[in-house]
Amino acid sequence: MITIKDVAKEAGVSVATISRVLNNSPGVSDETREKVLSVIKRLNYNPNLLGRNLRRMETKMVLVLLPAISNPFYARIVKGIEDVAQKNGYGVMLCNTDSNIERERMYLELLKNKLSDGVIFMAPEIGEEELNDIGEKYAVVQCCEYKEGANVSHVSIDNYKASYKAVKHLIGLGHKNIGFISCKNNFLSTKHRESGYKKALEDSEIEFNPDYIRYGDYSFKSGFRAAHGLLNDFKEITAIFAISDIMAIGAIKACYENGLKVPDDIAIVGFDNISFAPMYNPSLTTVSQPKYDIGCTAMELLIKQIKNKGGHRENIVLEHELIIRQSTVK
Repeated sequence: MITIKDVAKEAGVSVATISRVLNNSPGVSDETREKVLSVIKRLNYNPNLLGRNLRRMETKMVLVLLPAISNPFYARIVKGIEDVAQKNGYGVMLCNTDSNIERERMYLELLKNKLSDGVIFMAPEIGEEELNDIGEKYAVVQCCEYKEGANVSHVSIDNYKASYKAVKHLIGLGHKNIGFISCKNNFLSTKHRESGYKKALEDSEIEFNPDYIRYGDYSFKSGFRAAHGLLNDFKEITAIFAISDIMAIGAIKACYENGLKVPDDIAIVGFDNISFAPMYNPSLTTVSQPKYDIGCTAMELLIKQIKNKGGHRENIVLEHELIIRQSTVK
């Protein structure tokens, strides 16, 4: 097994110089640095990065806690996180919490035991007080979903405005009886999307009907069931807005099984602009979140906190876009 001493001997420099090159420290000429790196490559030397980083109280590893790793919405966000992490020498550990608070706490023990330098929450289950306590001691960023009262950095979009814009699009097409497929959870995004739906109706002088709201769990089946119930109970409904693309696609399936054509008989709008939203037939009108940029920004914030040992908290709101496709336009 090749050791650091072997590299030093082959390169004709001290072990300390090899260490400075590995740590990218100053005090080494470009010529010497290139020579050492060439020897490292030729000898195929693999330094013990974990041991070296632990001695410096760093692991170069960050945690990303997701409520459902199977949800395609998170794919581009994670890609953004990983790209920025890799450029800055960090590894990423994906942790599936299943929205289980005890499982979330189990993963957080890795942070508390100094096996990770920081954590990105996609949808924290722990309460604001516990989140604040962790945020005071460690590098923490909330991504997409966040606790409004927590003094912890977050990156998201304005879900209220995004939902409002989506419903106003339907109203602009002449729809007044608009069903809404939401979720029963404590997510702030859900609350804001419901508020945006109601406000768009109010501003257009359309009476809000609470029975037009049905609930799913972000799955295709739940979107199908919710839409099926709406269509059976209210024949006058001519449009449905779902707070996720997966549920919206389930709603389209329910429409077809009820003998309705999309968009000829009924319009459907989703949320998130997942990768296969434009591939579905009909292609799905949806609110697009800048998922890759959200991931990049979250990781950049986390690295800033790691380097500054905490520091100033930042809340960043990125722009959304309503993408109009075949599911609403005849």
